[in-house]
Amino acid sequence: MRPARIDAIVDLAYGALILLSVVLIATLDIQVGLVFGLGVFVSYVLHVVWKMARFDPDWMTTAVQESVEQTVGETVEERVEQTVEETVGETVEQTVGETVEKQVGDTVEETVEQTVEEQVGQTVEETVGETVEQTVGEQLEQVQSQVESVDERIDRRPREDQVEELIEESTEADDDAEN
Repeated sequence: MRPARIDAIVDLAYGALILLSVVLIATLDIQVGLVFGLGVFVSYVLHVVWKMARFDPDWMTTAVQESVEQTVGETVEERVEQTVEETVGETVEQTVGETVEKQVGDTVEETVEQTVEEQVGQTVEETVGETVEQTVGEQLEQVQSQVESVDERIDRRPREDQVEELIEESTEADDDAEN
């Protein structure tokens, strides 16, 4: 028999065992099927590793070598980065900080002061003007509506000559009723 044919038959056998574990899960107790399926899966993984080692003997060596290179590379990179950051960082930070503070400080202060003065002044004037106009307009409308309401109430009240006529009529009616 050829090795490739044997590998294919073994792969089919593992597939059948996995199918059997699914059937056990569906028909019997779930726990029994899961344990059987887990056992089949673990043995299949071992079979695949064995097969890889048989067909490609350098496979395991290459995988371990790549893993070690990656781990060592990351560790060395972190250590170097940390050391460089500690030793160079403080010196560069102090030197750059002093230089920038001296050269940029005065220029930024003057520029910011001028810009803020121009923009804030203009914005404040516009905003205050709009707000005052709006508020005064609203209050004026309220006062006008109140004045109109008072005028309406005054118009509804009887005038003095009407009051006198009513008084005269009621006194005449009282006099007529007494007679």
